[in-house]
Amino acid sequence: MAKLREKSGDLLVPVRLQPGASKDGLAGWDIAADGHRFLRAYVRAVPEKGKANAALVKLMAQTFGLAKSQIDIEGGSKSRLKTVRMSGDDQLRERIEGFGN
Repeated sequence: MAKLREKSGDLLVPVRLQPGASKDGLAGWDIAADGHRFLRAYVRAVPEKGKANAALVKLMAQTFGLAKSQIDIEGGSKSRLKTVRMSGDDQLRERIEGFGN
C-alpha cells in the first residue's frame, strides 16, 4: 500500500511522470530503488512551458473524479519525480491507495 502524506488536510501523492508517451494514463504504484513508492503516470504532452504538468493534473482529475482546481503540483514541477497535492472527500485516500491493485 502506498504511503501518502497529509498537509493541511490534503493528500501529497508521489508521482513519476513520463512525458511524451504514446498515450495518457496511470499505470499504478511502483517502487523506486530506494524503496519509496510512487504512482507511475504517462502523458502525451511534452515537458515544455508546463504542458506535461497540466496534462498530469487533468489526467489525475479525470481518474479520481476531482476538479482540476483540487489538484496542484506541490513539488518537482521541473522534475519527473513530483509531489501532487490533492484535496477531496474522505474516500479519496482509499481510491488513491487502492489504484492499480
